[in-house]
Amino acid sequence: MLELRHVSASYGRAQILFDLDLELRAGEIAALLGRNGAGKTTALKTAIGLLSPTSGTILFNGEQIHDLQPYQIARLGLGYVPEDRRIFTDLTVMENLEVGRQPPRAGAPRWTPEKLCELFPNLGRLRGRRGGSMSGGEQQMLTIARALMGNPSALLLDEPFEGLAPLIVDGIAKTIRELKREGLSVLLCEQNLRYARLVADRACIIEKGRLCYSGPLAGLDADAALRERYLSV
Repeated sequence: MLELRHVSASYGRAQILFDLDLELRAGEIAALLGRNGAGKTTALKTAIGLLSPTSGTILFNGEQIHDLQPYQIARLGLGYVPEDRRIFTDLTVMENLEVGRQPPRAGAPRWTPEKLCELFPNLGRLRGRRGGSMSGGEQQMLTIARALMGNPSALLLDEPFEGLAPLIVDGIAKTIRELKREGLSVLLCEQNLRYARLVADRACIIEKGRLCYSGPLAGLDADAALRERYLSV
């Protein structure tokens, strides 16, 4: 569904991604793992068009997207939830959702504010609450819900569990698994293997901007040397 082929990317003169190959398959949840600074967030930003690759090809549903603007990529059905959430703090929950609204698209789950309030019951109870007065966990739920209002067929999640209490983590993880059951493909960036185990079918590890491993989470769990080499702090 989403393919990065031999993608390199830089911030100015600092190269972050080096000939990266990465894919998200239809109907799966894949976890992009790696230490801080490995290039995980840069990979997601490059995929969604916030950073232009210096070389390589990016395909979404077979269509080249590496030369498109982020809004054009979003209109093709690729959603993105940034690490820093970026909700509109002066808007209410329902107004934030309306900002993300796009028409339904073939082959993708269809989301409405009512359906999202069922998926996120906390949001349903806070419909008139302004974003700036919500807790971190509530803001994370709102950010995911706003992205879903675009009716994407695939979703990029950057560190969705960062800074959240364990109970909220469990709730977000349950929601992500529900998104898969709805037919959504998800690529989530995560540095905590324990959190990735809650949701992911497959793991991809990058180190210094290069792909080091791609395979089932069970294979990663069975290889202590691999975990020590690329994931230990």
